[in-house]
Amino acid sequence: MDLAELIGLRPVPCGGLLVALTRRCPMSCAHCSTGSSPSASEAPDQDQLLRFIGSFGAEDRPEVVMLTGGEPLLLPGLAARLAGLARAKGSRVALLSGMFFARGGRVPDRIMRTIAAFDHFSASLDVHHEREVPRADVLRALRAVLDAGVAASIHLTGTDADDPYLADVVADVRRVFGSRLPMLVNEVRPLGRAAGLVRPTPPGPDGTRATPCALAAWPVVAFDGTVAACCNQWTVDRRPVPRHLRLGHIADDEWPAVRERSLGSPVLRMLRAVGPQRLHARHATSPAPAGYCRSCHALADRPEILAGAARDAGGRVGELLDRLTTVQQLAAGPAALVRRTGCARYAHLVELRPEAPNGPATEETSCR
Repeated sequence: MDLAELIGLRPVPCGGLLVALTRRCPMSCAHCSTGSSPSASEAPDQDQLLRFIGSFGAEDRPEVVMLTGGEPLLLPGLAARLAGLARAKGSRVALLSGMFFARGGRVPDRIMRTIAAFDHFSASLDVHHEREVPRADVLRALRAVLDAGVAASIHLTGTDADDPYLADVVADVRRVFGSRLPMLVNEVRPLGRAAGLVRPTPPGPDGTRATPCALAAWPVVAFDGTVAACCNQWTVDRRPVPRHLRLGHIADDEWPAVRERSLGSPVLRMLRAVGPQRLHARHATSPAPAGYCRSCHALADRPEILAGAARDAGGRVGELLDRLTTVQQLAAGPAALVRRTGCARYAHLVELRPEAPNGPATEETSCR
């Protein structure tokens, strides 16, 4: 499963499930949006998590399960068991790692056996991670993963599109791998420990046009077992989760119930189709809060908007709206999604490209 296919599924309602295995991480990066650290202890109950993944049905399973953290490879046995359960149901499984194990460029045998259980492996790379695990070691470890036959990619993060660090890493990866290793490039967001490091997220559109929220498509199992409708860190971390974004808890609910709530919710359908600020503009009696995600969280206290969403997206009309929005985003492709939600300048890097006739692709030959 390559990165473009993984990202391409992101707008599909319940096409994927995100699972945070643990908040613990051997690193304490200054920009960490999840607040992970060596001393963090929050994690879903393992038995409940296994039961939840085991509740997938042949007809309702998510296409992909993405394991994250913290550092999910601190629990290699659990990660492998979850991968086996999900794959037995027909799902594919991906994992995102901070590469703590790669010092020296070698992948320990137990870690490699776990990685081999996945359909895709992503390495998180940024200037903070490099202070603990050198880039050269990460790239050597990724070559071993690729040579083992596992599709791989890099999740690369910088301060903004003009960050020279991003240009340097992209050139380095292209020099080493050509077009063999795709990259998802994001910018640091003011969440978690990064809240004071970067400027606030731009306010987003003013509500005069539809701006679909793909983040409301995949349910997320948070660190306490709560299942949320959105992977924004405010939603994953803050309690209580706004009512319209809470889908259940793995102690009480199985996947089919969570999936039905996500697919059947009129407000989630409208968020996926037009975005929160358009909902405010259409139905609110007072202005929306500044910010795309803040305006979504505010919906919990705007009964007139929730009622309007129920009128607009209930029943078969809402199902059709959800389906049409998904079709449009799938047709636009994964790079179009990254241009909206990631770092637009590097969006093309999510797609593998044929190498230039005279050798590995360079940044100039691979850019559109």
